[in-house]
Amino acid sequence: MNHRPAQGAGIAVRYALVASPVLSLDAVARRSGLHPDLVRRFVALGLLDAGRDGAGRLVFGPTAPADLARIQRLRSGLCLNYASIGLVLDLLDRISLLESTLRDRDTRSDTPPWT
Repeated sequence: MNHRPAQGAGIAVRYALVASPVLSLDAVARRSGLHPDLVRRFVALGLLDAGRDGAGRLVFGPTAPADLARIQRLRSGLCLNYASIGLVLDLLDRISLLESTLRDRDTRSDTPPWT
């Protein structure tokens, strides 16, 4: 992304250099093998991120089919209810963020990490 300060405001404004692709509800449902109503339910439960287009229809990012596969694996593999899946997804995201932060800190350090 290109960061450029706004005129006279001293606030950084982000401009996307390339429009990120969006997927329709039908495309996400078809790619994931799920019924569109189930995809809508996951959005309503907060398990899947979605936005709205100009006409008010749900649109998804390119990772939505993979996110749905992850939800389905947790549901079927661990027999979790949807509230538990939300908690597990949140914890997994936090773990990934912490691991990434630790990797970044170790690579920037001049001293070798303890082994």
